[in-house]
Amino acid sequence: MDSIYSQELELYFELKGSPESTKKHYDCLITVFAKHLSNHGVTLEESTERDIQEFILHLKNDLELLPGTINNYISAIKFFNIHVLERSWNPYKVPRMRNRKTMPTIYSREDVKVFIDNTKNLKHKAFLSLLYGSGLRASEVTKLKISNINSKSMQVRVDEAKHGTDRYTILSEHSLLILREYFLTYFKNGYKRDDWLFPGTNRTKHITRKTIALIIQNRRDEMQFDKTFTPRTLRHCFATHLLEDGVELAYIQQLLGHRLIETTTIYTHLTSKTRMGIKSPIDRLCGDLR
Repeated sequence: MDSIYSQELELYFELKGSPESTKKHYDCLITVFAKHLSNHGVTLEESTERDIQEFILHLKNDLELLPGTINNYISAIKFFNIHVLERSWNPYKVPRMRNRKTMPTIYSREDVKVFIDNTKNLKHKAFLSLLYGSGLRASEVTKLKISNINSKSMQVRVDEAKHGTDRYTILSEHSLLILREYFLTYFKNGYKRDDWLFPGTNRTKHITRKTIALIIQNRRDEMQFDKTFTPRTLRHCFATHLLEDGVELAYIQQLLGHRLIETTTIYTHLTSKTRMGIKSPIDRLCGDLR
């Protein structure tokens, strides 16, 4: 994408105070769109609604991208047209694709315990325990600093989370024990409070989400878990198991950092109804007939 447009995007997101990840994501999506147009002899300034429609069809039919991914492209192109090219946008001409909502797979507490406890690498075990024990996103775990862990208040501070907010979530006693063991092993030569809790190969940088995803994928394959088991699965299990334990939805919303309670209500569909004392009417009927 033209450097002038990149500067325009940079300025907009800087004024808005958006996370760096958002800037990079939009820049990447618009660059792909610009390259597609260039292959057809069209510039961004010359692009029409028809060009956008044909690009969306290319993503859908040729690249076979998922509706959610295609909608990300639509959002980026819409943003670019409105805020950079200062054009009007007709949502009826470029509608967002229907995104079929799939229910995440929830694993039992026993399965999650085995998954974490049988992890031999102490560093891996430490961040896995935080994904489940504190309900953190993988991106949040990667950016944790030593100072974000508070053993006195048993809280984890999450800085600059999704939507540019800060929040606190719980620190489990089990996670704290693992973290202490990890800390004594990996930081025995000294540390600063602002050091990354999970540094990468270059200790001045933190590990990446890709690294966490790959490690979980390898562990998942070793244990012959389903391919749907991802870093987000542990976060889903955290919320679902809390709900089964009777924790109010509003508290779970705060711990997860959801802006809307509607986002959190999905977990009411994922809970184990037997754990919540819900029985099938046929069981009650058959019990009465005995």
